[in-house]
Amino acid sequence: MGLLSDIWSKIVHIAHADAPQDAAKATGGSTDASSAPAGQQAPVDVSAILAGLAAKSGEQLNYQTSIVDLLKLLGLNSSLEARRELATELHYPGDMNDTAAMNTWLIRQVYAELAKNGGKIPAGWAH
Repeated sequence: MGLLSDIWSKIVHIAHADAPQDAAKATGGSTDASSAPAGQQAPVDVSAILAGLAAKSGEQLNYQTSIVDLLKLLGLNSSLEARRELATELHYPGDMNDTAAMNTWLIRQVYAELAKNGGKIPAGWAH
């Protein structure tokens, strides 16, 4: 499993951990996932999940524009080696020695991939 999968898994895990409480409030009752029609899954509100994590972290993390801060917020490895592996996984076309350019590309690409996979993110995060 690659780092992108780890990012998505962390976000989805948090979304599902919060979902039973939210679903019970919304429906006034059962939160049994088997009662939901197959294939009907609500989009994961990535921005809300990350904002909630940031509020709990007590750190000033610029996760909207920094891949390092996003990885730190999710408790994932943010080392240069890990980011280079992520760049390889996402087929980064540039020079991996130009870490500033790579990091800028990575944060946009990660948010674009999250959006493709059912994540709700603000439009400006993936551009």
